[in-house]
Amino acid sequence: MSRQGTENNLKINIAIDGPAGAGKSTIARLVAKELSYIYVDTGSMYRAVTWYMLKYGIKPESSDEVLRHARNMVLELMPGADGQKVLVNGQDVSPLIRSREVNGMVSQYAQNEGLREHLVALQREMAARKGVVMDGRDIGTTVLPDAELKIFMTATVKERALRRFKEMGDAQGLTLEQLEKDISERDRLDEGREISPLRCAEDAIVLDTTNMDIPQVVETIVSFCRTHTNS
Repeated sequence: MSRQGTENNLKINIAIDGPAGAGKSTIARLVAKELSYIYVDTGSMYRAVTWYMLKYGIKPESSDEVLRHARNMVLELMPGADGQKVLVNGQDVSPLIRSREVNGMVSQYAQNEGLREHLVALQREMAARKGVVMDGRDIGTTVLPDAELKIFMTATVKERALRRFKEMGDAQGLTLEQLEKDISERDRLDEGREISPLRCAEDAIVLDTTNMDIPQVVETIVSFCRTHTNS
């Protein structure tokens, strides 16, 4: 049975940041369900844009063209039986945006300043009414700097690669070692980009989940939320 936020029914916004493979999306979705909040997967928005650009051969260095097409996209996030569904112009692209090709290119498109500004504006609109759990890499620092609760989730590269390996299975023929290299490279790109780099907000709670299972992480964050609102 889901909790209805808090005893005093006061809803807040929760920002969950962290590096690739930290499990942010899974945790954020479950936390939102536990609190009866709305879940917004910002990473899927960038993945959807990346998928679209790759499909139509629009290269990341074509900044103006990327932004023009992104502004004309109808991007929707909808709850589904197996998690959040991502629709682009009415098409469910949820399984398509998790490919290795998209994984390898999303950071390059995310460096487009105009694109980030466009998506951030959409994300802020989603959070305007409160009661939102949003995950990404710059939520607490850029998208929702005024979020009442900020969590920076992390884990070792080895653990993050193992989690993604189990999630993907043999579908894409990747080895655990290759995934570790891919995640390390993704960290380097995310931390080094000029626009909204991956970093921990000064007022965020750092949560190392290397030795925690999913229910423990969810309960910990829900507890932080209840403590915050009840105070």
